[in-house]
Amino acid sequence: MHDLILFAQSRGGYWLPPPDSSTAGDVDRVFYFILGVASFFFVLIVALMCLFVILYRRRPGVEAPGSASHNNLLEITWTIIPVILVVIMFYMGFTTYLDIRTSPRQAYDIRVVGQKWSWVFSYPNGHVAPELHVPVDRPVRLTMTSEDVIHSLFIPAFRVKMDLVPGRYTTTWFHPLRAGTYDLYCTEYCGTGHSDMLSKVVVHKPGEFETWLEQAANLLASMTPVEAGAELTRRNGCLTCHSTDGTAKVGPSFKGIYGQRHTFTNGTSAEVDDNYIRQSILEPMALIRQGYQPAMPTYKGRLKDQEITAIIEYIESLK
Repeated sequence: MHDLILFAQSRGGYWLPPPDSSTAGDVDRVFYFILGVASFFFVLIVALMCLFVILYRRRPGVEAPGSASHNNLLEITWTIIPVILVVIMFYMGFTTYLDIRTSPRQAYDIRVVGQKWSWVFSYPNGHVAPELHVPVDRPVRLTMTSEDVIHSLFIPAFRVKMDLVPGRYTTTWFHPLRAGTYDLYCTEYCGTGHSDMLSKVVVHKPGEFETWLEQAANLLASMTPVEAGAELTRRNGCLTCHSTDGTAKVGPSFKGIYGQRHTFTNGTSAEVDDNYIRQSILEPMALIRQGYQPAMPTYKGRLKDQEITAIIEYIESLK
């Protein structure tokens, strides 16, 4: 709920933004009901407190009233009303939770990996992207895990939030109602680059999602190796930790790195060539360059040989 309030404030309005998924309206109803009950009793209690302070203040010539006598009706009333309100809150929250946690069988499945500090979305045809693309008016199920620490995927417009835990899978789902582009980010502090762990959800109009997926999957066929390598580094979150302008970030910059000789934490050294880059992509913990922390996840099983070759071509072109 706190994240929803922050999201509403970031959009410049007091109320929550329009619900853009099938379950978002139910989440909003629970939120507004609890907010209304809390606001009503806050105003009531503060108003009565102010009134009693004025009416029963100490004044010259006025004796202080005695203690209130026992009143069964009053005590029963202020017990029953809160119980009824709590039962209503529980019912609304529990039924909404069941709807959110029970995904339809015909939902479109997308795999999600969170890593410091980027998102990787894998589609059934093998395509990988840093943004989440989905068809409009169709339920989508996300099966998620983390490569390193706990992350939390949050799509405010859909009222969807779920943690990604290393070593296990978590799931969530949503049914987008309108085409458009929506914010997606991590709400679990995951290190120095947490604030940069941003992405987008692109909801395609009817018929456009299939076309986009086919074109995106044929990246190597429609681009030169260098162009494809540049796009692959962006899609796989490489530029979150590596720059292309010579600036050192979490990892070394790609600019001018090809052909250099690096010294590693184990005392050995090697020239940055095709084999070294390939090993760094598939087995990043094998050789750690001096001055840097072992923070890079492995891309084994996520990048094809042709894609790794394209990335090598791109890094070589930055000489």
